[in-house]
Amino acid sequence: MKLNDTVWGGLLLALSLAILWNVRTFPQIPGQSIGPAAFPGVLAVLLAGCAVLLIVRGVRAGAARFEFGDWVRSPRHVGNFLLALAAPAFYIAAVNLLGFIVTSILILLALFLKLRVRPWVAVLVAVVTAFVIHAVFYKMLRVSLPWGVLPILY
Repeated sequence: MKLNDTVWGGLLLALSLAILWNVRTFPQIPGQSIGPAAFPGVLAVLLAGCAVLLIVRGVRAGAARFEFGDWVRSPRHVGNFLLALAAPAFYIAAVNLLGFIVTSILILLALFLKLRVRPWVAVLVAVVTAFVIHAVFYKMLRVSLPWGVLPILY
């Protein structure tokens, strides 16, 4: 399935406008000129600029708005696509119950195995990656991630 750049640009522009609309409600931090809305706001403005460029490029190309690609006929590629959609949905549904580390390991393991990574490499990389990401967010950035079924480890 292939969408013209005009369609993608319109979708990304809508997303950037939704982000900009939402960050206006973020609270201000007393005594600081830069609050929690600054980073997402800057990214949304950059995304809007890229979206406009895509729209212009798509209009100039004048290609069909929608066409199926060759990958749609490949069960392996369709499975990869569906797993890429299922992974964030599973994260949203399971992270509070299982915790960040367990959920991340399961998602990474499923993705690696689907992409035909050797099982022992998939397990090793999934576990190490989940713990490193958790450490960075929990310790360095002070983002409270759910522990779920695991006791607080550090």
